[in-house]
Amino acid sequence: MQNLIEKLNKTMRDVVDFPSKGIIFKDITPILADINLYNEIIDILASQYKNKNISKVVGLESRGFIFGISIAQKLNLPFIPIRKKGKLPYKTISTSYALEYGTASIEIHTDAINEGENILIVDDLLATGGTASAAVELIKQLKGNVTACVFLTELLFLNGKSKLKDIEVFSILKY
Repeated sequence: MQNLIEKLNKTMRDVVDFPSKGIIFKDITPILADINLYNEIIDILASQYKNKNISKVVGLESRGFIFGISIAQKLNLPFIPIRKKGKLPYKTISTSYALEYGTASIEIHTDAINEGENILIVDDLLATGGTASAAVELIKQLKGNVTACVFLTELLFLNGKSKLKDIEVFSILKY
């Protein structure tokens, strides 16, 4: 795992002042351009949940789709998207969460998760935990169980894990 972390740290690109001044954005596109590195990430993330009785993989728009679909395929499980409000075509439930300046809303189809199913939530980055905790809320509204949340990167200084309370969190990179 240490070898993978070193490769990822060399490949991840920091973009200063994006999307706004004072932010250092962790750009994953160089990682996505290296198929061997990408496959190694998927192997590690999927292996953590191979024998955990997961029913479905949920990916958070949009970079969570990139990793979530591949993890779902590796685990031979269905993939469910959680999207920004107004992007899903069928009946949905939604929830809002706080952003630094305002709020955002995400939604899921009402028939995406069945009662008692065990769900793995996937996203590329855990920052403040707002989006991930909102996704947990949606899954609980549909009477699903969140087994774990998995991320490529976790920004420890923002303490997003605290919003996920008793849910297992796994991330490869920690800053």
